[in-house]
Amino acid sequence: MQHQGVHYDTGTVFRGPGYAMSTRRAALDMSVVRRELEIIRDDLHANAVRVVGSELGRMMAVAEIALDLGIEVWFSPAFFEYSMEETTARLVAAAESAARLEAAHPGRVVFVAGSELTLFMPGILAGRSVTERLQGLKGDPALLRNGKLDAYLAALVPRLRAGFNGPLTYASLTFEQVDWAPFDYVGVDHYRDTRVKDRYVDMLRPFLSTGKPVIVTEFGMRTYHGAESSGALGFGVTDTTRLWLHTRPVIGRFVRPRLKGTFQRDEAMQARELADTLDELERAGVAGALLSTFVGPWWASTDDDPRYDVDMDSMSLVKSLPGGRHGVVYPDMPWEPKEAFAAVARHFASH
Repeated sequence: MQHQGVHYDTGTVFRGPGYAMSTRRAALDMSVVRRELEIIRDDLHANAVRVVGSELGRMMAVAEIALDLGIEVWFSPAFFEYSMEETTARLVAAAESAARLEAAHPGRVVFVAGSELTLFMPGILAGRSVTERLQGLKGDPALLRNGKLDAYLAALVPRLRAGFNGPLTYASLTFEQVDWAPFDYVGVDHYRDTRVKDRYVDMLRPFLSTGKPVIVTEFGMRTYHGAESSGALGFGVTDTTRLWLHTRPVIGRFVRPRLKGTFQRDEAMQARELADTLDELERAGVAGALLSTFVGPWWASTDDDPRYDVDMDSMSLVKSLPGGRHGVVYPDMPWEPKEAFAAVARHFASH
């Protein structure tokens, strides 16, 4: 694979009904960012990062550091639950910002023109929330053929290209109906678990048949025993009410995030599943894979009680530590690498 990388979340705001949290980062210390990106380049052996976020200033600052370090940037603004018109305006503004990066680093910046919009942007499907849209889609899968996503993207791309001269892609769901003609890369968010394991590569064949380079723009695995066979990508084991309260001013100091019950940490499973997925993607012939995610500071791990080890619900390659603690492997970092870090690093280094 030519493009081997990870997501780097600069802080993503999930707005509207149906979202329990946002991946907010109270502060983004650029010295920490630079060090983490150096580790991504030198120790993880990645040559690309998908810079994700909802604040363009943060995204630009992180992207500039990555590019200065020789890392390719997939600039991926994340705007949830805005109208089609507002989403377009925000994506166009983001592309104009990314154009400055592309001008300074030609061929090193790819703009991701939205992600999974069928579910996360009102107007493609009926419904006030992602939950309602999913329910409608399950009731009538033919709704995917309504042509609204293609019409939206067909109108969006010329406006993006008016200000951004670099390559474009869109991070699609595997079931979205996308005309890839206007794009330089075919992008697909494609997770592998027990439900699709036996047909994971087959599901990529329609994308590969376009003749354009295919990038798996998102995949990953959580860190608890059974996540790979949960039927929902391991999603939903955190007590979201407590998590939301923890993010509130004042009261958040008195509410400790926790899981919905007791789970068993299983870093070996996460590492094995990611390594197997990368092997399959290599054999399939995709041009790149961008793994979710490198670090999640909002998912702190604990050693004293597994009920509060919310990092088990994280796909990150490193385990964030609470209370200002620093790691052993990287004493200057507030996290410790998981087994998955080594597994991914071995794969990236050998290809």
